[in-house]
Amino acid sequence: MIEELLEKFAGVDVEWKKLGEATFWDKKFQGVNKKLQQKILKFKHISSKELKAIKKNDGNIKLLSTGNYSGYTTEDCVNKEYINYGEILTIPTGGTANIKYHNGYFVDSGNLICMAQDGVNLKYIYYYLLNINNTIQSLFRGSGIKHPSMPEILTLKIPIPPLEVQQQIVEVLDTFTELTAELTAELTARQKQFEYYLNEKLSFGDDVEWKKLGEIAVIGTGKHDTKDAVKDGNYIFYARGREPLKLNVFDFDETSIITAGDGVGVGKVFHYARGKYALHQRAYRIVPNESVDTRFIYHYIVANFYNYIKKASVSSSVASLRRPMFLKFPIPIPSLEKQKEIVDFLDQFNELVNSSTNGLQREIELRQKQYEYYRDKILSF
Repeated sequence: MIEELLEKFAGVDVEWKKLGEATFWDKKFQGVNKKLQQKILKFKHISSKELKAIKKNDGNIKLLSTGNYSGYTTEDCVNKEYINYGEILTIPTGGTANIKYHNGYFVDSGNLICMAQDGVNLKYIYYYLLNINNTIQSLFRGSGIKHPSMPEILTLKIPIPPLEVQQQIVEVLDTFTELTAELTAELTARQKQFEYYLNEKLSFGDDVEWKKLGEIAVIGTGKHDTKDAVKDGNYIFYARGREPLKLNVFDFDETSIITAGDGVGVGKVFHYARGKYALHQRAYRIVPNESVDTRFIYHYIVANFYNYIKKASVSSSVASLRRPMFLKFPIPIPSLEKQKEIVDFLDQFNELVNSSTNGLQREIELRQKQYEYYRDKILSF
């Protein structure tokens, strides 16, 4: 069916217009011809800090940021003066060309906002701009934070087929994006399901003995630097990232838990190491003793350590870890039989979730590529 539509669209008469001739914007831009700005829209904006502060899980008013941050709020959380309404398209005032479309109530922070002129389907314009996003991005200028050059952006030529054809194109592309959204929602649900069972199985009170991690484990660092890595080394080299490297020598031969000492993976990225491996000088190895199940300690640390160090840190973000942070981390010690029971359940459930998750991720990637392929085809006039 899509191929038939492509054939049909190929013979359609198209009028090429400047973007400013197809849209109205909420700001008068310096250096733009007055003919491209005959009507100026009015929308209210708030700061990015205020935007994040009013987020609600059950909200019905969209929060529009300049970046990837997304969420909703409710009327009782924000001054009604800042609640806007309309079918709109946004381009950030600074940063990257993160173009967004919304139809309904919204609160905005830091975006330039436009609406469609007569005879133009705004969502069609949105899809077309996504298709030329690299061009839009090249028109963001500046030595520090880059800002859009609106005189150039508003003079970009946009193909405008008949309104009926615009609507058909939108319907086709919506089908792809809706399917991807459904798959993404399913993936999120699977991940939340695992987190639920992880937290349920690893929640303990005063009915079990609690010890500090330093009492039941040896904790230390490695001696290598990332530059020591070799492409086809004989042993796994755990550094500070998610993907292990390789070395031709090993430092340890054991079962241990590995985590980054600094960098973006602090408190979040953990490896379960078995056998011979090498270790980075700013990565930590945690080697529990025989009184506990190492795999149980691994699951508990993965579920709870990051929140623990966030509370222990004096700053809002954790930049690096020090050995005392590990030594003081409280660990519940149920019976070894109970530990093994929890480990068996979580390992089996994790394997089940990962197999379905990997399949969903591959399907999402495939659908995204398919969508981008047909978007490019269908918008080539």
